[in-house]
Amino acid sequence: MSETSPYHLPSLRRHYEQAAADKTAGEKFYKLMADYNDKDAVVLGYKGAAEAIRARDASMFNKLTYVQAASRTFDQAVALDPHNAEVRFLRFSVESNLPGFLNLSQHVDEDRKLLVQTLLKHPKSGLDAEAFQTVRNFLVSRGHVSDEEAQQLNRVAH
Repeated sequence: MSETSPYHLPSLRRHYEQAAADKTAGEKFYKLMADYNDKDAVVLGYKGAAEAIRARDASMFNKLTYVQAASRTFDQAVALDPHNAEVRFLRFSVESNLPGFLNLSQHVDEDRKLLVQTLLKHPKSGLDAEAFQTVRNFLVSRGHVSDEEAQQLNRVAH
């Protein structure tokens, strides 16, 4: 993606960060991503994240529709690039926050394991420095890893 593309990764990461914290930014992010119809796995991962954020802000009646759309989009993104840590992180960050009764969090353990293994390989993880920091900070600060894994991850140079 060119730097002028609205789907340029650093730009998508900012949109995602803002959307996660703010409803208006969430609506803007959803509108941007709703128009994306290509087959880039990482961009599709951000589309799934936008759909999940839309679910957060939707009426009770529409929440499940958006969560199910996000789940399908994540499945498509992972099928395109099964080992892409950024895609897996986006799915993990959504699924790990879903209520269990929805039964849409079946990839949490698998994604968490892949993310820890990938981060421990850094700088040969396939993640750029920004994505590495984001994923590591999320896993460690939110308690998604054991104390031992957190210590290992904090020793990895970025």
